This record gives sequence, structure tokens and C-alpha cells, in this order.
Amino acid sequence: MTESIRKKIVIVGDGAGARTTLATPILDRTWPLGFPGKTSLLIVFTSGNFPVNHIPTVFDNHLVDVFLDNQVIQLALWDTAGQEDYARLRPLSYPGTDCLLVCFAIDNPTSFDNVDLQWRGELSHYCPRVPFLLIGCKTDLRQNPETIAQLAAQGKTPITYVQGVSMAQRIGAWRYMECSAMLNEGVSDVFEYSTRAACWQMNQTSAPAAASTESLQHQQRSNSNPRPPSGFPGRKGKKKECALM
Repeated sequence: MTESIRKKIVIVGDGAGARTTLATPILDRTWPLGFPGKTSLLIVFTSGNFPVNHIPTVFDNHLVDVFLDNQVIQLALWDTAGQEDYARLRPLSYPGTDCLLVCFAIDNPTSFDNVDLQWRGELSHYCPRVPFLLIGCKTDLRQNPETIAQLAAQGKTPITYVQGVSMAQRIGAWRYMECSAMLNEGVSDVFEYSTRAACWQMNQTSAPAAASTESLQHQQRSNSNPRPPSGFPGRKGKKKECALM
């Protein structure tokens, strides 16, 4: 019998309560703009459905079985609360982490700036040898006229793909990726790469090198959401674990 492989992936990023959010009607409902999108990313990956009625500020931890290279891998997905109120509790999520996803919202420049100002230092302190990916969430809003207008009123613009690649290089991320949980675009790609990064450590004794300037420049010239080197057939199943908060 093949020994099961279990990997822990922790998702971090600004919390919804860390700033005042803008609102726009979507599907006849009031939908907050500016959320980092990390919790929506997890919900779409584990359930296949975008949360229309309500997005919790913290997602329950889940166990998800996925297929990768003919191997079933159990992913323990941990969401974290990004608000300052939880800064002392959040480090309790880090022990045993195999890969980190650092998320920001493309429609929220503040969440992007905080990748360098806040999350880089925190992860360097608590998870210095853990590989991480930088994830730009909510690509569906980059060209959205209302989003552009609302940001313009504040003297800001949506984060570009080039900015994301540059930030990934600056903070030493393995890779920069983008996704839209609402459109379910790039979601599986994110979790395939994070699973590969988590499994990379199994036979390694030293910390992985960050993506090189050359590799990130190649990524910048390629499609804004490049496909993984092989398919990620999908989830075998899921089961709910304990809540983080």
C-alpha cells in the first residue's frame, strides 16, 4: 500500500477588516471590492463554487485529496486572518508548513504594497526555509471599468502583471501567478504549483532558491497566467477539519 503524502499549505494576505472597502452591485447584491480574495480562492478550489451571498473573513481549514503525477496527495489548506487584531495568533498557523501562498488583490494597491511591507518580514521570520508563491487575485477586475474609475478617484490603478512579477523577484517568491476565483480561472494552476513546491522539500536538505531574474523575465514575457508543465486532474474529495479562529 502506498504511503499517503500530506502537505500543509498556508494562505496569507491582508484581511478584509484592515481597510474600508468599496462596494459595487453584482448579481443584485452588494459586493465589497478590495478584499484580497484569498478566502474566495480557497472556497472555489475546495467546492467549485464562488461564494455569492457571503465571504467569511477566515475560511475553515480543509483537507483535500488531489492527484499529481499519479500520486494522491492530501493537502491541508490553512487560511489565516490578516487583520492586525490576529497578528499574535497568526504565527500559530505556521509550524509544519510546506508551502505558502502570499495573496493580494489586483484591485487593491494597499494589499499589494503590504506584501513587501508586512508579509515579507513576517514569513522571513517564521518560515525562512519554506517556499512560497505570490498570488495576484481577482484578475477579472483589472479591466473592469467601475473598478478602474473607483481607483482613479483615489489616484490609483489596478496592479499590473509586470508589477506582480517585479514584486515576486523582490521578495524571493518561487513564482508569480494570477487567478480569478469568480471566473474560476487559474485556481487549479495555483494549487498545482503550490503542491509541487510543497513536495519539492521531501528529498531536499537545503532551502529552495528563489526564482531567478531570468526565469521571472521569461514568465513576464509569457502568458499572464502560464499553464503548469502538466495537468492537475482535480480533487478526489474533501473533508472539513477544525476552524482556525
